[in-house]
Amino acid sequence: MQTHNRSSRLLLPARQSFIVGSLLAALVLNLVPLGVAPLMPDWVALTLAFWNVREPRRSGMLPGFVLGLFMDVAHGAVLGQHPLAYVAVAFGARALSRRVLWFTHWQQALHVLPLLLLAQALMVVVRVAAGAHFPGWGYFVSSLSGALIWPALSMLLLWPQAQPVEKDENRPL
Repeated sequence: MQTHNRSSRLLLPARQSFIVGSLLAALVLNLVPLGVAPLMPDWVALTLAFWNVREPRRSGMLPGFVLGLFMDVAHGAVLGQHPLAYVAVAFGARALSRRVLWFTHWQQALHVLPLLLLAQALMVVVRVAAGAHFPGWGYFVSSLSGALIWPALSMLLLWPQAQPVEKDENRPL
């Protein structure tokens, strides 16, 4: 009797409706009013990074741009700071997708951390260029919390695509 571990499971392609739904759920999580919560990760950036790593042909930079506009309008922020950051995250995740998939979830988090830091740095640069004050180095803590959440988010978003471990004796695969 052959035993199977989680890594031997085949993953189905993600449905486009699931990708869109998870991005909209991330947008809602970003818009939850929690006051000053420096540990709260940017859920949209995390979800965009995930889908651009896992399904680069089904996701892309356009959802990042559109969701970024929604974030700017919802927060009353400088128009363009979130779209710029989210498009950069999507581009970076897409560029790293083939490499990142070889690693475990925790090692993937180490690859995603610079993308999240880049997104926050771009937003700070746009804000400061528009005349705002530098928010302080504590602002970047949410990138670290996002990287720590990456493994759990990955397992949650991969769960619907996992096929059950059943061996059919009539099929070789």
